[in-house]
Amino acid sequence: MEYKIISFPITMPFGNTENTVYPTLLWDKQNIILVDCGFTGSLPYLEKELQQHGLSVEQITGLVLTHHDHDHMGAAAAIRRVNPHLKIYASAAEAPFISAHEKPLRLRQAEEMQKTLPPEQQDFGKAFCEMLRRVEPVQVDVFLRDGERMDWCEGCRILATPGHTPGHISLLMEKDSIIITGDAIALEGGKPVIANPQFTLDIEQATKSMEKLLSLKAKAYYCYHGGILVSASKP
Repeated sequence: MEYKIISFPITMPFGNTENTVYPTLLWDKQNIILVDCGFTGSLPYLEKELQQHGLSVEQITGLVLTHHDHDHMGAAAAIRRVNPHLKIYASAAEAPFISAHEKPLRLRQAEEMQKTLPPEQQDFGKAFCEMLRRVEPVQVDVFLRDGERMDWCEGCRILATPGHTPGHISLLMEKDSIIITGDAIALEGGKPVIANPQFTLDIEQATKSMEKLLSLKAKAYYCYHGGILVSASKP
């Protein structure tokens, strides 16, 4: 095996609906890197998907967290309990929120929004804040810097894509011209869009980050929300 870059779905119940996200696996002779890991409670779903590829959570060598949102890092602490030797990677700007050395920005935002929600949305807002409080923090072992090149799958370039959160990163797989977007781009109806604009912390910055990724004209964009966009062009 030279290497494989695999986007796979994790679908789990979320309130009265189901929610699907698409983590990515970077698998070469030396490394098995998981990029983002789903919600709190998604470990069994993750294990099931890895088994389809003949892998287990114990074999993962690294976990990249594109940012500190609950649907991207929710299972990180559970994964580390199963696999304590795993290295966790993130940007230095996201690390304090991932480790809860500082109150996560998403929780601060949700608590602020709660104050102004209309009565019929109060219960949902409260439940959302509670869910964010239940996300287990995890220590970041390695800080990833903008422009840094990792040796994963014959070359992975770290791209700073702030906006959704301040330290958000995306990954460019150089040999295959694949960009793993995190929440810098979501896919809706086959078109690239800003992920959850109502929760995006800096919409102007997020727009610039999306444009930056699309301007690279990658062959494929692996979006955490929506799946794979092939040969993207500007919307």
